[in-house]
Amino acid sequence: MLYGYNSSMNYIKNMNKGVQYMLIASFTFAIMGAFAKLASAELSSLEVVFFRNIAGVVIIGFAVLKKPMQHQGGKPFLLFFRGLMGFIALLAFFYNIAHISLGDAMTYSKTSPIFTAIFAFIFLHEKLSIKGWIAIFVGFIGIVFITEPSSVGFSKYDLLGIFSGIGAALAYTSVRELKKYYDTRAIVLSFMLTGTLGPIVLFFISPYFDAQELDFLLSEFVLPKGIMWFYLIAMGIFATISQVLMTKAYGETKAGIVGAVSYTNILFSVIVGVMLGDSLPSLGTSFGIILIVLAGIMVAKAK
Repeated sequence: MLYGYNSSMNYIKNMNKGVQYMLIASFTFAIMGAFAKLASAELSSLEVVFFRNIAGVVIIGFAVLKKPMQHQGGKPFLLFFRGLMGFIALLAFFYNIAHISLGDAMTYSKTSPIFTAIFAFIFLHEKLSIKGWIAIFVGFIGIVFITEPSSVGFSKYDLLGIFSGIGAALAYTSVRELKKYYDTRAIVLSFMLTGTLGPIVLFFISPYFDAQELDFLLSEFVLPKGIMWFYLIAMGIFATISQVLMTKAYGETKAGIVGAVSYTNILFSVIVGVMLGDSLPSLGTSFGIILIVLAGIMVAKAK
């Protein structure tokens, strides 16, 4: 009896930690998005991603020097997969930040908890009840309202937005498994390094391709000037703080619960976006956001 009580209390304590980490991460991520949008006025999304990650590599690198990592290791391919999925999803996300409102871009990316619950069920064998599946269905209805597809189908921003959610979900789900083998900083560093080296490769090959259709993926490097440096440095700092807290959150409790809490990021982003001059979400998008938040709460309760 006492053992069962202590186990329950420890679970609740860990769950609360995960919730707290994600709430703070959601706010800092919204601030990061604001600086990314400001920087995107003069720089390509690929370059913004590059600077966002190189700042993180420097910060995490100093942390590792001060306190070396101690972990079991043994999952290099999964670690690379986490970094690659995170990088590609971030490219799509930053492209949307540059071209649509911050709130809408963040809403697209925050479809990730819906996909995270599905991937956690498939790959991590986390149980998902009937209520959980209903929640996922509600979430997908919300996605339809957010995208507001026309007679010609989804727009480029819709497709990139949905992909940013799927890619992020795959990355977050892998964290649950990687946490057993690696230091949190190693997991974050895998993402940051991939997001730093990947753009360098793309910068070199961009001149040899027509970047018009793949402008979210290819572009030439342009040296930032003036206040752009401040935007980029601030973005990198807030991004790293958010990334570490997100990784800790997913390591503390179940992916579905933490994923549901991450929806608060939408509210923070809408507020920050309006402060930057964005218009408020349309009626259809607002209804979609409500459905997605409702889906997240339902998934959390189901788990």
